[in-house]
Amino acid sequence: MRHFPAMKRLPFVVVLALTACSAAPPPVSTLAPAAPPPAAAVAIDAHPAVAADVPSPAATATAEAPESPSDDLPAPPDVAAPPADAAKTASGLATRVLAPGTGKDHPGPDDKVEVNYSGWTKSGRMFDSSVVRKESMKFGVAQVIPGWTEGLQLMVVGEKRRLWIPAELAYGDHPRGGAPAGALTFDVELLDIKPAAKPPLTPKDVKSPPKTAKKTRSGLAYRVLKKGPGKGPSPGPTTTVSVDYTGWTTDGKIFDSSVVRGEPISFGVNQVIKGWTEGLQLMKVGDSYRFWIPATLAYGVNPGRPGVPAGMLVFDVNLLRIEE
Repeated sequence: MRHFPAMKRLPFVVVLALTACSAAPPPVSTLAPAAPPPAAAVAIDAHPAVAADVPSPAATATAEAPESPSDDLPAPPDVAAPPADAAKTASGLATRVLAPGTGKDHPGPDDKVEVNYSGWTKSGRMFDSSVVRKESMKFGVAQVIPGWTEGLQLMVVGEKRRLWIPAELAYGDHPRGGAPAGALTFDVELLDIKPAAKPPLTPKDVKSPPKTAKKTRSGLAYRVLKKGPGKGPSPGPTTTVSVDYTGWTTDGKIFDSSVVRGEPISFGVNQVIKGWTEGLQLMKVGDSYRFWIPATLAYGVNPGRPGVPAGMLVFDVNLLRIEE
């Protein structure tokens, strides 16, 4: 049995930035993606902003040695196809409640959840199970395959539900990285919901940098929002940093935020879009900066990757620490 969690992507910013900086596939974040997110057993995708896609348990499972068949849980008798009493959504997802929950609230797409789950192919082969591992999973509702994102929002805490997910809402018929192909069946227990933080207010100067903003030769504009203690060195191009950030397009729309996810992100300074690589090296730990990054230092005017923000982008970045 391989470990194939539902997650398959990192924050949008990180993923986007990494992609812009090199020919390699985009990393996992919204600020600067670099490589396509790894496949996850359950269903996690990636945010396109910082540098890479969020790894998922399933994605990393390929490196693990297969477990003994004796560890596998028996497949449900209806694993091959949903029964007549299963509820179906417009997308093609089929579900059936196995045990009612005690909660009243449903998770939203920006919330985080904790779950236990097991997954089988239509033939009854178990390919992943947090139950067998005795290790529940925590992830963002929007960080998993579409079938999970939709199904989780139907549930309440304490509920157990079976999901029959068609291939187009899972990993497809010809997935990469060892992910399971075709229609998949999951038993999911929702253990907890962590509501998303409220998004930061859109800056008043998001349309263009104010006259007080400083500019570098490359065209990067920035303003210091808060100075930290000022001790220690600034990050170098090969160091790893941890940051909190929010990114807006110039019309004021948030396209990525580690603040909303409640999860700072770590990445190499040279693994993100050029505007981030340059801007981070101006900062010290504890500083908060606002960056106006021209399209030439971000993803361009007409990015080739679907969902990637175009044109000039604005980021508020808080440098939390330099890790190495």
